[in-house]
Amino acid sequence: MKSILHAALAVSLAGALSAQTAVPAPKPAALPPYPGYINSQLRANDPAMKAWDVSVNVRLRYDDKDGAGTTDAGSNWDFSRRPVDDNQNAYELLRLMPKVGYTGQRVSFVVEGRTSYTFGDERYSPTAPGHNLPEDDGAIDLYQGYVQIGNAKDPVSFKVGRQELTYGDQRLVGHARWLNVPRTFDAAKLHFEQPEATLDLFTSAVVYARDHKLNTSNPQDLFSGAYLTLPKVSSKELVELYFYSRNVARGILTDTWSDVAAPARLPAPQDLYTLGIRIKSKPHARGPWDYTLEGAWQSGNRSAVFPGTAVAAALAAPRLNQNAYAVIGQLGYTCPDAPWSPRFAATLSQASGDNNATDGKSGTFQNLFPSNHLLYGAFDLTGLQNARDLRLSVSSTPLPKVTLGLEVNYQWLENANDFWYNAAGAPRNFSGAPAGSGGGFRINPGYDKDLGHEIDLLASWAFMRGASLDAAVCRYFRGDYIKESLRAVGSKDATYAYVQLTVGL
Repeated sequence: MKSILHAALAVSLAGALSAQTAVPAPKPAALPPYPGYINSQLRANDPAMKAWDVSVNVRLRYDDKDGAGTTDAGSNWDFSRRPVDDNQNAYELLRLMPKVGYTGQRVSFVVEGRTSYTFGDERYSPTAPGHNLPEDDGAIDLYQGYVQIGNAKDPVSFKVGRQELTYGDQRLVGHARWLNVPRTFDAAKLHFEQPEATLDLFTSAVVYARDHKLNTSNPQDLFSGAYLTLPKVSSKELVELYFYSRNVARGILTDTWSDVAAPARLPAPQDLYTLGIRIKSKPHARGPWDYTLEGAWQSGNRSAVFPGTAVAAALAAPRLNQNAYAVIGQLGYTCPDAPWSPRFAATLSQASGDNNATDGKSGTFQNLFPSNHLLYGAFDLTGLQNARDLRLSVSSTPLPKVTLGLEVNYQWLENANDFWYNAAGAPRNFSGAPAGSGGGFRINPGYDKDLGHEIDLLASWAFMRGASLDAAVCRYFRGDYIKESLRAVGSKDATYAYVQLTVGL
């Protein structure tokens, strides 16, 4: 563990130390996106190849977690000090994503594969569903495969097939590309484009990663929505309105889930509806200041079913009437004339929790399909669900190709009558520990809401076109809720470090 911490710190600080000059380095002129080595070679020899996209994205990462996170002990024993709770895990991840695409005047298509492996991951279990390895999917699989009729400038276009869905800051709908097995949907999407407004209408089914088998979606799990963007309502703000609907039939519980690793397996039966608004300042419209405001409200019903729920219990679980909300506010300030062009930002994210587990109602906001990484801390311990997260950050560019960041996330439970949910939406719940016993996480209404705070030091170096090296060192300092929940077994703070290499061929 010490070696990886030292290595990541060295990468993080090397750019800072080499950039201690009186005058900041001038910013380079804007360059077109790098198409990758293969595309560059093909297009140099034949101009007609500009319509084609032939590339391979390669990513290698080393993760080292000690005390919490994706470990053999599972999230129920995050921060436990007991030797029997193995919450240390160091492993390597490899992801290859070859792609062939074509963009014509009227018709375009993309076929993109994905190979995902982990090495040395202690979570492996030969008898667990999906071998308990959600980031190891084996040999080549279809990540994206779609046809699009029309282009981005046409008033109407239509995209059908396996594709990513991303909206806003991806707090509710995103591709989660940080994961070794990112998220796609089998979807049909209509896009309407006008100067005054754009509108996406889609219906889809999320794709489940099946261990060393062809990934498939399930027609009993449907996700649909409408996303309206209004760029001219204000000269200084971008306004977006959205509506999402997730409808999961009860019959999905008896489908085969033996090859799907948690946390994706066994979705909860639900008819959930999310209505939201997002307002964001346009670039430079407020001078050095920028801000984002977002709010969402959920209604409908859902059952309290999670990846570890037995099928019989899941079938018997009643539907709970949903009434929940989430609000996010972000304020940033950039110092363009200062050395390193630092940007300071504060973000408060809040999502409701349930006030009574026995009243037939649910106040727990459901995070849907987010890209949570770096929104609530690089550790990925908490999502937008019964949580309050205050994120303070500063980022800078000491060199044109080097970015440094320092972030602090302060986290609390929104409601002590509800669980602490992990980033995948599963509750930390050791049911064998009575409430208030200090023997494990569960609903402990008498405990303090303070989860703790996380400090992340991050660095990124684009050392050549199409290639980058990223590293981070993170420390999570447990709060009173964690200390009280584990006082009978003992608790400790947690550490996370990673080094990641990404290359576009």
